[in-house]
Amino acid sequence: MRKLLSVLMAVVSVLFVSNARGELHVDIVAGGVEPTSIAVQKFETSGNVSNSDAKMLRQVVEADLKRTGLFRIVNHDAFPEFVKMNEMPNFKSWDAIKTQALVQASLKPEGKDSYKLEFYLWDVKGQEQIEAQSLVASKKSVRRLAHIMADAIYERLTGEIGYFDTQIVFIAETGPVDNRVKRMAIMDQDGFGMRYLSDKKTFVMSPHFSPNMSTVVFLSYRNDDPTVWMLDLETGDQTKLGSFGGMSFAPRFSPDGNRVALSLVKNGYTNIYEYNIAEKSLKQLTFGNHIDTSPSYSPDGRYMAFNSDSTGSQQIHVLDLKTGKNKRITFGAGRYATPAWSPDGNYIAFTKIADNTFYIGVMNTEGRHEKILAGGWYMEAPSWAPGSRRLVYYETEQAADGEERISHIRSVDITGQNLYDIELKDGINGVEPTWSPKLP
Repeated sequence: MRKLLSVLMAVVSVLFVSNARGELHVDIVAGGVEPTSIAVQKFETSGNVSNSDAKMLRQVVEADLKRTGLFRIVNHDAFPEFVKMNEMPNFKSWDAIKTQALVQASLKPEGKDSYKLEFYLWDVKGQEQIEAQSLVASKKSVRRLAHIMADAIYERLTGEIGYFDTQIVFIAETGPVDNRVKRMAIMDQDGFGMRYLSDKKTFVMSPHFSPNMSTVVFLSYRNDDPTVWMLDLETGDQTKLGSFGGMSFAPRFSPDGNRVALSLVKNGYTNIYEYNIAEKSLKQLTFGNHIDTSPSYSPDGRYMAFNSDSTGSQQIHVLDLKTGKNKRITFGAGRYATPAWSPDGNYIAFTKIADNTFYIGVMNTEGRHEKILAGGWYMEAPSWAPGSRRLVYYETEQAADGEERISHIRSVDITGQNLYDIELKDGINGVEPTWSPKLP
């Protein structure tokens, strides 16, 4: 995976932290908060650094921060000065234009094929430097420097885990609605650098990353045999998970990456099983003459959320993997599906179908305090960003007569605010997205 990204990353951090009570902090929990104003200076350059690369990095950092809805990017034309890297800002002049945070950065060569990026983050009101980092990456992977820099700024100002240096794996659909080609694809979280991971010949679905980002597990209809496969992201090798004597689907890695939960149809019934990769053994987890599917592990690996129609309608249940006991946790109007446990362990995201409308929502792990984040004609497959503050999902628009159905990959935060599309190339419909952990 790292070879594919062509990155050699060395990170050296020097932190300047104040204990002052008034230190700048962004409120990420409340909805509708006033964005924090942040000024990102033009990157200083030296040596044979490409000015276009420096300009691109600044744009990516600003775009990452702006998309959160938590930051307002100060207009470049309003800047009162240009502060060189080893000089102190004139805090009064920045405060006069209502700037709360100021970012300085420089980009210089590091050896023949790499760049070194240094940046400082200033709290204007507190008149102090609160972050300083030095990052090195290959020129081929220079865009990652911007995402890592944006993560550091976001984390310092919010206290939460950043999610910019991440990727999304999804199914890219092309062609007419009655003859869609489905290919597995991967891209950066902002839609940049999309590339295909499967060919046009094989129908694929339900891709999910391993915790260490080395592997994607997915459903493949190869040779009309719907089974679970694994793709090595570094080598491109694909391996069939096993021959289980029935249709297997809805795969999901365990938090330690050693097991894969999946649904398996046997004797007309669908139950959830767990496959041990090292031992090549299969263990049945749920039992009964109903449909259990869409397994999702809790981050500590102790529990599993899944949807089941065992009580008469499709609802979300939680299975204790140690005792084997499971309980239903959703009791609201409508049907519930595709649970996704948040990385911090505090929430379960879900799809809800009620009154001929699809919804994406979140609730606590007991099924309480349900909050609907989005609704529409058809939407499904919520997946969490690192830090548990944003979700990605897909929405399909209802087509008018003679028009093609269009599917979008969308992102929303857990307050229900700041919903946006992740832009894809023309002619590509995105479905079944899964957000990666932070890149190694």
